[in-house]
Amino acid sequence: MNDEQWPSTSAARGPDPRVVRSREAALEAARELLVEQGWSGVTHVAVAARSGVGRTTLYRHWPEVTSLLFDAIAGRIEQVRTAPTGDLRADLCRELDGLRQLLHDPVGELGMRAVIDRAPFDPAFGHLKKALYQAGSAGFRAILTNASTRGDLAPGADIDLIVDQLAGPLIFRRLLADRTIDPSYIEIVVDDVCKLHGNEPSATAHAPHQRAK
Repeated sequence: MNDEQWPSTSAARGPDPRVVRSREAALEAARELLVEQGWSGVTHVAVAARSGVGRTTLYRHWPEVTSLLFDAIAGRIEQVRTAPTGDLRADLCRELDGLRQLLHDPVGELGMRAVIDRAPFDPAFGHLKKALYQAGSAGFRAILTNASTRGDLAPGADIDLIVDQLAGPLIFRRLLADRTIDPSYIEIVVDDVCKLHGNEPSATAHAPHQRAK
């Protein structure tokens, strides 16, 4: 591939296959470099060499390395996101299991660790951390907002707090304690949240389960 501008996309025809292939080649190269060398290994030069996409093209679409990292990690977030069904417990379990998968995926885990590490010292990574938080929590917020509208959450339930109570234990367990997260842990976290904030006990009542150690 060369440094020519990527072909334009027509709404009638859909995405140009060449655009899709070039974009995915660049993002996959960025993911590979992140896993192999850490965030410092993800540069326009390295991605161009690995992917075959020209540097001019890369700079045009991702002027900053952080924007390239965002798309590389956000792509993983989209892969584990599920469509809501309207069942609060089931939807939260599926969405939280997506976070569990992301935290065990090398790109997702190393990407988060890199962003958390750099954000206090680099404003660009600070913006990246905020953008990834917004992207990563969007699914939870949509589920909870819809549940609140349906009356499945207690009146006045704090959605920000609920997101913290859902994602926080997994972030702590994986990124700080370096522990593997078992799928059964997801149900424990979700059931605790539903007991605290659910408005319909019958909808969140399930058979007792053993606490993960």
